[in-house]
Amino acid sequence: MIIYGVALLSLCTLAGIFIGEVLGWLIGVPANVGGVGIAMLLLIFFSSWISNRGTGLKAKTEQGVEFWSAIYIPIVVAMAAQQNVAGALHSGPMAILAGLAAVGIAFALVPVIDRLGRKKPATAATAPLSQTAR
Repeated sequence: MIIYGVALLSLCTLAGIFIGEVLGWLIGVPANVGGVGIAMLLLIFFSSWISNRGTGLKAKTEQGVEFWSAIYIPIVVAMAAQQNVAGALHSGPMAILAGLAAVGIAFALVPVIDRLGRKKPATAATAPLSQTAR
């Protein structure tokens, strides 16, 4: 049922917005700091956890969760497009450096995350090679 996907999306969104507000308060910024991104990460994590856990959810339920997980990413992109990019660029090089650092860190973490997702190949118990006399 798609309603479970909506429920998961709304819970992740509320948690992300709350965490973003708390982060903004902690660093002294009167704004939400990364709440939508945190919500997206929570949604990806919980969607993956539900599918890997083998909870025995019905196929329709899993389809609903997958649907809203897939639809949320374009929503985040649209929300990011509404940010005041021109104002950030005119405020100084810090915005550019922060953006470049975030992209650089994300690219650097791709191989690490890829290795985390792979299963280790089963190693066959092989007998040590016998040494031949020379």
